[in-house]
Amino acid sequence: MTDPAFIIIFLPVLLFSLTFHEAAHAWMASRLGDPTARLLGRLTLNPLPHLDIWGTLMLILSGFRFGWAKPVPVDIRQFANPKQGMFLTASAGPASNIALAAVCGLVVRSMIAGGWGGATPTGFAHSLGQIAVMGLVMNLSLAFFNLIPLPPLDGSKILYGVAPAQWEAGLWQLERVGPMLLMLLILVGYVAGFSPIWMLIGPLVNITAHILSGVPLAVLYGMMQA
Repeated sequence: MTDPAFIIIFLPVLLFSLTFHEAAHAWMASRLGDPTARLLGRLTLNPLPHLDIWGTLMLILSGFRFGWAKPVPVDIRQFANPKQGMFLTASAGPASNIALAAVCGLVVRSMIAGGWGGATPTGFAHSLGQIAVMGLVMNLSLAFFNLIPLPPLDGSKILYGVAPAQWEAGLWQLERVGPMLLMLLILVGYVAGFSPIWMLIGPLVNITAHILSGVPLAVLYGMMQA
């Protein structure tokens, strides 16, 4: 992922996908009665308020393979139903990425039906196709990654929102160790040469990308980097 032409397309798609994800959290929280994120300027598609300095630095140092945006602040005491509010607010982020992926999949389907993807693709149409394919794969990856039920990912908050009361003590313990477990899984991927996280979410990305675009993930990768 060091090809400058590839990065020129990759970075805006990633930035928009992360921004849309965080703005969706802020929008849902505001709709449910918590104005915290909105008052802090996070209910916006301007990427600057969502950038995290360490997450951005990690993105650069990892060769654009790992990074994060600034988490949206949520005060569950503002919700009429705190558990339901947390569930819906946390779900909004991955749901927004799946919605973006669905739009990108529709674009890819339409372009392939129109003849895109030949032996020597060039020009604006090819760049648009690359953006759509990248948006499809990236947003599905972000959605399923964030659904992993480990803090600080959205999946842990979704789990909190649906878990019975007797699970709460265990979930609070998970809040303490979850970030370390997540970082350990990521580090294993770098050291061992295979990603335990991708082993978990990869099949879901593959199946969903194929359903949305009509094309297997391996073929999409070829289109993205051609």
